[in-house]
Amino acid sequence: MTTPAPVASNPVLRMTLIVGGIVNAVIAVIAGIVGFLLAAQDGMWSAIVGVLFGFVFLAITALSILIANRWNGTELYATLFFAIVLGGWLVKFVIFLVGFFLIKDQPWLDSQIFYVALVVTVLASLVVDVVVMQKMRIPIEIALPETLADAGEENDLENGSVQRSDREEIGRENQGSEDSK
Repeated sequence: MTTPAPVASNPVLRMTLIVGGIVNAVIAVIAGIVGFLLAAQDGMWSAIVGVLFGFVFLAITALSILIANRWNGTELYATLFFAIVLGGWLVKFVIFLVGFFLIKDQPWLDSQIFYVALVVTVLASLVVDVVVMQKMRIPIEIALPETLADAGEENDLENGSVQRSDREEIGRENQGSEDSK
């Protein structure tokens, strides 16, 4: 059995996680400082937790896809891929419901600072996703016909609109037109 080609999305997902982690670390520092200036220590922790919630929420999907891609080339790849990714979404849903219920009534939580930090993190993650997708080059391997005539003939033959004898006649006509050049 030959080893399958690496999945083209893996470098994009890895780069998204790396750049996203760096951007979210910077946001956590800035949000922590702003939160501290607005609401002292409670504001700082609210901002940092908001950033962490946002980053973990978005990282779970990318990580689940990277983990699922390890089974690329196996017979059960599609089944495992969707099971792992959907399982990751379910885990994410449960973690965040439980997490929000656990912190919503905490005395140190400033809900406005938490919310703003969470929204800024999500928006920054979307920007990171767009920038990484624009900068990455994903190879696509497709066998293209050598000429437009070849593409048309193959499509017509597949669709059944041209019979084999017609195709041979078209080939002779093309060859005759090339000889006259």
